[in-house]
Amino acid sequence: MTEQDRDGAQEPGATAPVRGTRLLELVRIMDTLRLNCPWDARQTHASLAPYLLEETYETVDALASGDQDAVREELGDVLLQVVFHARVAEERTDSTGYDIDDVADGIISKLTRRHPHVFGDLTVSGPDEVTLNWESIKAAERAARSGGSGPAGAPSALDGVPMSQPALSLAAQLLRRAERAGAPADLADLPPDAPGVSDIGQELLALVNRARAEGLDPELELRAAAQAYAKKVRAWETEAR
Repeated sequence: MTEQDRDGAQEPGATAPVRGTRLLELVRIMDTLRLNCPWDARQTHASLAPYLLEETYETVDALASGDQDAVREELGDVLLQVVFHARVAEERTDSTGYDIDDVADGIISKLTRRHPHVFGDLTVSGPDEVTLNWESIKAAERAARSGGSGPAGAPSALDGVPMSQPALSLAAQLLRRAERAGAPADLADLPPDAPGVSDIGQELLALVNRARAEGLDPELELRAAAQAYAKKVRAWETEAR
């Protein structure tokens, strides 16, 4: 593919480039790096995990900035992490190994399965019903899996919630999952003697619950407040100088 083709222009009579071909090139480059770069060769899932978090946060920052060039670059960095982890996994020779095609196949299957109104014969009335169907299908998937974190190995509505995510978003996701499962709202009102929970912790959970009730994302709200505070600190520093 020529540089002109990648920029969107085509020579007369030329066939339009197939979308996704550059992804194949990325996979090839990752193979080369894994074999020939000492740093890339020594990486593991564990050593790469901080970079996956870092690149994700940088992508969120780019999205907030509205700088589309930055968004494109950061999305590329996140994509690299996906390809890198798949390449590490590909080297395993036991049943836990997989490659980038297995990763793609998994998400293709999931999207197809969870969109029966697109890839099947189900009819929906609008986006709200799509969300309900999505959650119902997810619940069925959880029930179909062996084990689970509920009593006697039963599946839980909280299965699959990443507990290592930031505390505010974790609390919001737990509350959202519990609500969809029909859990009583007052479960979020922790008793004063809840083990290991301070008064501040209880108040923070209550604030997260309040934010959700008002249709707000507590993580984004605190981020906005933190950014406003950062501006005030910088202004104070400038004035102090």
